Amino acid sequence: MIARTSNALAPRAALAACEAEELALQPISDFPEAASGATADAGQRIADWVRAYLMRPHTDLGRAGAVCPYTPIAARSGLVRIGASAARDEDAVFADMRRAVAAFEAMECTRAQRQFRSVIVGFPHCGGDEGRARLKRVQNRLRSESTRRGKMIGLFEPFSNDKGLLNPDFRPLRSPLPLLAIRSLVENDAPFVLRNPRLAPIYLLKFPVSGTRKLLSLLWR
Repeated sequence: MIARTSNALAPRAALAACEAEELALQPISDFPEAASGATADAGQRIADWVRAYLMRPHTDLGRAGAVCPYTPIAARSGLVRIGASAARDEDAVFADMRRAVAAFEAMECTRAQRQFRSVIVGFPHCGGDEGRARLKRVQNRLRSESTRRGKMIGLFEPFSNDKGLLNPDFRPLRSPLPLLAIRSLVENDAPFVLRNPRLAPIYLLKFPVSGTRKLLSLLWR
C-alpha cells in the first residue's frame, strides 16, 4: 500500500519541482535587432524570427501586410514577451506554459491594448515527432481554460505542415525551433472559428455584432 501511494504521488512531486523553477520572459526589445543566425541562443533566435517573419509581409501569404498584423503594434507597445524553456517532459512543459499564461494575464497595458499582448516560449528540447506530440498534448491540456478566457495558444515548429488560410500552399506555422505562443482571440480570427467551432461561443460573446457579420460573410462566400 505504501509503495502504491508513493507511486501515485510521484507525478505531483515532479510537477511541484517543475513549478519551483523560474521561466524567464523578456520583452523583445531586450534582444538585439541584428540577425544572429543558428548559433544564437533560443530566445534570440525567436526574436530574430518574430522580426524577420511575423512582422513582415510574405509573398506566399495571400494578402498584403505582415504575416501577423498585430505583432508590429505589439512590439512597438512593449507587449511581446519571449522566453526559452529547458523542459523535456510533458509535465515540465505544462508547468512552464502555466507560468507563461500567468505572465500573459499579468502584463500591464490599457484595455485597448489587451488584444496585442503575446507571449512566445521556445522548447529547443522538444524537437522531432515525439517533441511535437508532447507540445500538442500540452496545447490540448490548456485549450479548455484558454478558450474560456478568450486566448489562443498556437504551436509552431520547423516542419509544420499546417496550411495557410488564404493560400493552402503556404505553411504559416513554421519557426526556427518548436514553440508555443499565447495571444488574445481577436475579431479577425473568424476563419479560425469556422475551423474550430468550439471557439464560436467565446468569439460571439466577445464580438456579438461584428463577429457575427464576419462569420456570415465567410459562410456566404
